Amino acid sequence: MESTARRATSDVGATVGVEEEFHLVDPATSALTPSPGLAAAAVRHEFGERVHAEITTTQVETATAICRSLADLRAEMVAARAQARAAAAGAGVVLLAASTHPFAGWREQVITPDPRYEAMVHRWAGLAQRQDIAGCHVHVGVPDLETAVAVLDRARPYLPVLLAMTGSSPFHDGADTGYQSYRTLWWGRWPHTGIPERLGTAARYREVVDGLVAAGVVGDASHLYWDVRPSSHLPTVEFRLADVCTDLDDVVLHAALVRSLVRVLAARAERGEPVPEPRVEMLRAARWRAARDGIGGQLFDPVAGELLDARTAVERLVGELSDDLADRGEEDEVRHLVDRLFARGTSATRQRAVWRETGDLRAVAAAVVREGSGA
Repeated sequence: MESTARRATSDVGATVGVEEEFHLVDPATSALTPSPGLAAAAVRHEFGERVHAEITTTQVETATAICRSLADLRAEMVAARAQARAAAAGAGVVLLAASTHPFAGWREQVITPDPRYEAMVHRWAGLAQRQDIAGCHVHVGVPDLETAVAVLDRARPYLPVLLAMTGSSPFHDGADTGYQSYRTLWWGRWPHTGIPERLGTAARYREVVDGLVAAGVVGDASHLYWDVRPSSHLPTVEFRLADVCTDLDDVVLHAALVRSLVRVLAARAERGEPVPEPRVEMLRAARWRAARDGIGGQLFDPVAGELLDARTAVERLVGELSDDLADRGEEDEVRHLVDRLFARGTSATRQRAVWRETGDLRAVAAAVVREGSGA
């Protein structure tokens, strides 16, 4: 009979799902537009399981069903985005698929009138009120909390390169920030974001959560905003580091790499291989470098302590995952999507190209809307 350990390992990465957050904008002016009717309907779950409210009425969130293949995931994401666009159209707005709005600011937002979001504003005050960024989260199935923590501990050095491939927030509050993912820096103001320190065991994870609850930083584990965390309500490990990817291909690529990484790292944990332990300062430096340059320059390896060309860093990651990807028939698609990403650049790169050509941030926002809609 197959052992429990072998069954648990085979369960890792069997499922994947993606959550995306979108800004809501006026179709004519591309201005950020509060949509209280849409938000209220989403709170009441009137749009089904794929479309949800967010903390402000200028955003909406989508969530795919549980998927088992990249083809299923792509189809689910197409359906989720289509349903969100239809919900937005009913409110007279359209979706902007990027982590920051190019020219709008937090003062134009309105908090969604729901007890959960009102409690968030009460706890975090100005941090929650100024939350004018959007993210992309990938859930990968794991059998238990111990596996989730083992993956989390081993994933830490890989998070910066994954972030670098998703940058879509070069502009914030009407200014070019100089970053590919300014969202990463803006999000870093919160006391419970970023790359967590090594935890070691599920018991230690619970102790950390209890401590943060006692401090009043979080109400429960669902409010941990680390770049990677065990889900508080699903049998998954959740990667929360990515910017919203304007182009659907980039989301599929990110999810494919994340799921493969979870499978590979869980297998290493099962074999008892050592956990990489880069210093937290090196991880912060690598995260900052990825947010600044994306795939357009050099990235910092927090384990080796050296800079390397971004393409080299991505190829190293894909190389580490190649056997796993090949075993599941995903390697060719992943390599094709990597080539496509480097050929056209991230959303941040494409947004800056429009800005250089037009000098008009409204044109930038309109271009993001068109690209995100598949037009």
